[in-house]
Amino acid sequence: MLSHLMDLTKFAAAVATTCLAGGLASAEDHAATTNTPAADPAPADSSPAWNWHVQNTDIGDWHPGIPAKYSGPNSLSAASERQETVSLDLLAGARLWPGAEFHADGLMWQGFGFSKTLGIEGFPNAEAYRFGTQYPNVNFTRAFIREVVGLGGASEDVADDPLHLAGKVDENRLTFTVGKFSAKDIFDNNAYANDPRTQFLNWGLVANEPWDYPADSIGFTTGAAAELNVPDWALRYGFFQMPRVSNGLAQDTHYLEAWAMVTELQHDYKLAGHPGSLRLLGYVNRAHMGSYEEAVDNGPAGSADIVATRSYREKFGFGLNLEQEVVTNVGAFLRVGWSNGKTEAWAFSDVDEAVSGGLSIKGAAWHRPDDTLGLAGIVNGISKIHQRFLADGGTGILAGDGALNYGPEEVAETYYDFAIYKTLHGAVDYQFVAHPAFNRDRGPVSVASMRIHWEF
Repeated sequence: MLSHLMDLTKFAAAVATTCLAGGLASAEDHAATTNTPAADPAPADSSPAWNWHVQNTDIGDWHPGIPAKYSGPNSLSAASERQETVSLDLLAGARLWPGAEFHADGLMWQGFGFSKTLGIEGFPNAEAYRFGTQYPNVNFTRAFIREVVGLGGASEDVADDPLHLAGKVDENRLTFTVGKFSAKDIFDNNAYANDPRTQFLNWGLVANEPWDYPADSIGFTTGAAAELNVPDWALRYGFFQMPRVSNGLAQDTHYLEAWAMVTELQHDYKLAGHPGSLRLLGYVNRAHMGSYEEAVDNGPAGSADIVATRSYREKFGFGLNLEQEVVTNVGAFLRVGWSNGKTEAWAFSDVDEAVSGGLSIKGAAWHRPDDTLGLAGIVNGISKIHQRFLADGGTGILAGDGALNYGPEEVAETYYDFAIYKTLHGAVDYQFVAHPAFNRDRGPVSVASMRIHWEF
């Protein structure tokens, strides 16, 4: 694994060096053919024509053996497990014309989650995809165009990052994004709980789990989004394609029958001088999904079959997302989510209702300003008919022990992320999971993790 990683890292560095050399040569040729002296500096507000970024994240997870009265097809192993995941992204962006950018992301990933990423709804490693792989696998996860249409007002700075070119935009603007990307690139963001590569690791702290957000099994899909920004407010709408099978890689090509829509309203404010944001999200998904009630009522006892009930039907839900700086270097966050709980989980998790929240504390107080301490908790639940379905032997994306003694899944997570050198960080993480996959007859589970992350 390390040899593959080193080869890919060398490849990324070689591509970047070649691009940089080509860009510098082009700039010199252009300067030589104009009347502008080569020594004249570029305008202070000039925007770069392109950028590139690389990131690598390596995570190791371990859990000891757990008590379990029984196990089923989607159960977390009762035996001790050790797993690891590796991801490497090479991202590049280019300015197409004023206001328009193209971005692409080549992802290499390797590894597995516990028990092939099964048995816990608030899964302890959000870098563990259901589509695990023993050997490095490569995919272009993003390839999209973003166009920003200015509507006036004061200008705002846009910082260079893996999905944006540095520049300026109007504070009043429309933004259109079309192509392949993650719905999470635009919706349900949170300053303190959003990215498993630098923050909390748990699925339930990266996104609002009752939002069955449209994605393939590694988290991406094709679609379009529109955003309206005015001072202190933003309104977003997205339309996306759905996977052909539950948590699958291939898209459903019945495009008029299978789709997902999401809307989000965001308000930015200050409380006692400290910034905060409130986001309200609503979604409707349509796909070839099954019905929990039909699966329970139509099949033999103890063998609920969701596949036999599948037809094109809708699923909907809502979410609230709050972030608030409490004092300088201390932030709090809260997510609350709900879905109708009648239609089969299709893209993300089996959770129908959830509450999560916590604190993120920067290390300035102990003279480590680039370090972060995080503490959070999650409570996940499912509807009554969903409980009956799992108790009757049904299986979902992550859950399905063959039987069910229902209890809300409860997760606590704490992590400490520390700077090693510039953009190289390490982290240690501990999670405690009670009633994994909503089952009082299994667990509790303790999970210890270590993470190394670097980027440039």
